[in-house]
Amino acid sequence: MVCNTQCSLNCPYSTRPLRHWRDACGVFGAWAPGLDVSRLSYFGLYALQHRGQESAGLVTGDGSVLRVHNGMGLVSQVFNEDSIRSLPGQVALGHVRYSTTGGNRPENIQPMIGEHRGVPFALAHNGNLVNALPLREELEEQGVTFTSSSDTQVIVQLIAHSAADTLEEALAEAMGKMRGAYSLGIITPDRRIAVRDPHGVRPLCLGRLEEDRWVIASETCALSVVGARFVREIEPGEIVTLDGRGPTVHQAMPPQRRACCIFEFIYFARPDMRIYGKSIYVSRMRMGNMLAQQAPVDADLVIPVPETGIPHAIGFAEVSNIPFGEGFIKNRYIHRTFIAPEQRMREMGVRMKLTPLEEALAGKRVVMVDDSIVRGTTTGPEVELLREAGAREIHLRISCPPIKYPCFYGIDTSAGRKELIAARMTVPEIREHLGADSLEFLTLPNLVRAVGLPKGNFCTACFDSKYPIPVPKQVKATKFELEEAAK
Repeated sequence: MVCNTQCSLNCPYSTRPLRHWRDACGVFGAWAPGLDVSRLSYFGLYALQHRGQESAGLVTGDGSVLRVHNGMGLVSQVFNEDSIRSLPGQVALGHVRYSTTGGNRPENIQPMIGEHRGVPFALAHNGNLVNALPLREELEEQGVTFTSSSDTQVIVQLIAHSAADTLEEALAEAMGKMRGAYSLGIITPDRRIAVRDPHGVRPLCLGRLEEDRWVIASETCALSVVGARFVREIEPGEIVTLDGRGPTVHQAMPPQRRACCIFEFIYFARPDMRIYGKSIYVSRMRMGNMLAQQAPVDADLVIPVPETGIPHAIGFAEVSNIPFGEGFIKNRYIHRTFIAPEQRMREMGVRMKLTPLEEALAGKRVVMVDDSIVRGTTTGPEVELLREAGAREIHLRISCPPIKYPCFYGIDTSAGRKELIAARMTVPEIREHLGADSLEFLTLPNLVRAVGLPKGNFCTACFDSKYPIPVPKQVKATKFELEEAAK
């Protein structure tokens, strides 16, 4: 039995400038009898809000029934005190979404509901399947119908139509068919399951509350928010079931060459996150250190592009002995708007978000440090803001290599290479296009050294086109592939 009370908020418009790639989403779940699991998961989702701002959903189970509440928008827009109270139970699964397969539409909100051998389950997904379309077509030939354009429903239907005796066996069977990146959270009315793909592309970790209660989360930062202690990462290819017996681990698929997305270290993850035992904050500072050694410059001030550029800029200033300071003030209340702006207002997105500090910038030679340049659509306006504030020179330093290739594993590159500025221009051409006095990118070897782990642990395909999971030639680099196929 499933009770569904869906929030009515629905707006696809956003004034957020596309400065970065967007990661797929964040997953949080809890098995915690005796605790308020919906409130616990609400705060866990809040900690993961940076991973997805388009929609949010929460499902709880009380031993016999799954209850659902979801909607378009931020966690704070989707949930309130009444909706949290309407979700009792001992087990919970939450999700915040940024769309990478399937558009920003209500039918694509997660977690998604299915049923296997009469047992209801909910599933939330962080990642992207490269073979979603052939899997969907195969299921449709068997008479399966789809109500969404997300690859998450493909996974749900693979499990739902499995002849396996148990849900875990159905999951293992589905994993044998799926290709791509997937970190999954699944709940039934009485248990919680975590799954990670054999390459470990997207993060997923296990935490422990008091009295053998358990949580799983996309990032370790969500564990500390709810008072959980980090236990370990879910290993590639694992299925981990949480119930009254504690964690039960099944190695469903043999682990393959590790391919953690290196962009988790550069940008996606919160600075207080740890992956493979490495601090994201320290790694980003070291990227700035390496960048200052690799590309020194005579300047008066080092400034970050807030917020994600801050540790990179601190690291650059530390090694260069150039003072670190603020050049921009960020409007922290700019997230999403439910008013569709005119195109002219969309183009003002950078000015809505950032205000230059003229007193700090006037007459100065400035080093502006950022984590990445993807499309280049906002970096140019940022440089222009610095010029208008009186900066005498502007030197751009970027803490990763030029991004030349699309991602097929859970990052939004909806138009493929044509929207990546480094795929169309050389570094000197990019510098001229952005209006900077100089521009340097961190090299890939220096990026790997900054993280402090062997390169073989990472997917770096967006820099070097070496895709660790084969991508079918017919796969389109668009999140609307399933929508187009359904027309």
